[in-house]
Formats: sequence, structure tokens, C-alpha cells
Amino acid sequence: MTIRWTEEVRLIAVALQFLTRCPVPARWLAPWQPDWLNACVRHFPLVGAGVGAFSAAVLWGAAQFWGPWVAALLALAAGAWATGAFHEDGLADTMDALGGAVSREKALTIMKDSRIGSYGALALILITGLRAAALAELVAHSATGAALLLIATHALARSLPLGLMMALPYAGDAEHAKAKPLATGVRGPQVLPGLLWLAPLPLLIGWPSLVQALAVLLLLLGLLLRRWYARRLGGYTGDTLGAAEQLGEAALLLLFAARV
Repeated sequence: MTIRWTEEVRLIAVALQFLTRCPVPARWLAPWQPDWLNACVRHFPLVGAGVGAFSAAVLWGAAQFWGPWVAALLALAAGAWATGAFHEDGLADTMDALGGAVSREKALTIMKDSRIGSYGALALILITGLRAAALAELVAHSATGAALLLIATHALARSLPLGLMMALPYAGDAEHAKAKPLATGVRGPQVLPGLLWLAPLPLLIGWPSLVQALAVLLLLLGLLLRRWYARRLGGYTGDTLGAAEQLGEAALLLLFAARV
């Protein structure tokens, strides 16, 4: 498959605009084509690495003045600010919808409700707490090492939504989806160019055996989420993809912390 680099750069800009607060010049995206939003998903890991680099810079800088917990919380706050808490919002909506024993239709309705419920609030507290605790463990061992692993975490966690979009149909009303092009799913060949962005990550991680463990972890988590989403919703939604990213971050950071 031939990679047209000019088109890929444009798709990177689309992914950056979609996932973050980073301003993208309008001329880069003109004339707008709706299918760009579907095609740009392959660059989610790259944008994740960028968000991770920003968070890692805050983490390392804060660690020079404060203890591990303050540095970890500031880094998580920086990541949430950079993305507009995009993924955290998806996590809360997903847990509110799937936390109770409700029908598929009721779950999808709950997911569209902008108000946060007890399941969503509890999920945000627990997952954010786990991420902060694991990151603080890494900072206590090495601030520089923690910063590098945080970049890898953000990139790898954003590969989970890609796998779910390939493995599942869209669960909601595709015609009225907030991001309609994302409701069409993706195919394997469409994602392959973006997987190149994951190739340098072993250099950041450093431990060959840990790279294998990460692959197994992401595969198992992806399979569990696929089964859960398929059973409860019949597919994925944008919110469930955000939840997958947050759960992936927590799982990866916990694995990293267990190895230091």
C-alpha cells in the first residue's frame, strides 16, 4: 500500500484537532472532507504520544520541585487539559450507562445524558487515582524514566480504540452520531500506516520482556472490552472508545509500576 505523505500530514492535523485543544490552521483543513475524520484514526497513537510528551514535560518539571504525588497529579491534570478531558468524559458516560442492569436502549440513552451519575463519578475517582498512584511510584524511582514511560502509555492506550473499531460495529444511531465518520468503523489496511508510530516505543520502554508483557496486556484488555461492549451494547460508541483509552492508561501504568 502506497503512503501519500502529504495526505497523511493532513490527517495528522485532523486527528490533532479532534483529540486535543491544539489549534490547527483552517487552511490546513480546507476544503473539508468528512471522510478525513474516519481516516485520521490511524494517527491517534501519534497524537497520544504528543499529549504524553506534554504531560511528561510537566511531570519531569514538577518532580524537580515537589514530591512524586504532586508531580503525578499535575501531569494527569496537564493531559486532561490538553484533551479537554475528552477521554475522561467517555469513561464517565460509559460507566454510568453500563454500571447498572439496564437494557441496551436505556444504556445508549444514559450515555447521551450530559449529567454524571454515581457510577461515572466513582469510575473517574478510581481510575484517576490508580493512574496517579502508579505514576507516583514511577516518579519515585526515576522522574526521567517515568516521563518516557508516560509518553509510551499515552501512545499505546490510544491503540485500543483502533482495535475495537476494527472488531465491532457501531452500536448507536450512525446517522445521528456526533462524529458520524467514526461510526463507519475502520479496516485493517486503513490502520497499518499509523502503526508505524508505535515502532519506536520499545526504545522508550527499554525492557524487551516488558514489551512482550505489554502486548499481552493490551490484547487481553482489548478482548475483554470487545466482549463487554458486544454483550451490553452490540458494538462501540465514541464514549466507549474513550473509556477504553482511560482503562488502557491505567493498566499500562500499573504494569510499569509493578516492574520498577
